[in-house]
Amino acid sequence: QVQLVESGGGSVQPGGSLRLSCAASGYTSSVQYMGWFRQVPGKNREGVAAISDNGVRTGYVDSVKGRFTISRDKAKNTLYLQMRRLKPEDTAVYFCAAGRSSALWWSLKANMYDYWGQGTQVTISS
Repeated sequence: QVQLVESGGGSVQPGGSLRLSCAASGYTSSVQYMGWFRQVPGKNREGVAAISDNGVRTGYVDSVKGRFTISRDKAKNTLYLQMRRLKPEDTAVYFCAAGRSSALWWSLKANMYDYWGQGTQVTISS
């Protein structure tokens, strides 16, 4: 089992920045790729960014390209999401996820992930 704990959420004004962190513990050697997802009430969970095991390959949903950066520090078992130029439509609960499949570099599909954190609220409002 892998446990994931997110932190860094909060409330900022449009145009501001936040950095989310996700600390992983447990059987972390089984994790291949990791990702960030977000969800608003009444909508499906959306893949925002994902990163490969070695941190070289990344993927982003179009709406955040150029604004968000995903990274991971394997030595610290920590995943990050640097969010810049935030918009009101970025408001959501953000979830960290980890996947075990060795067939994928990364994925933005929620059903490709095996472990999930509890989520952290991000609110963008003036």
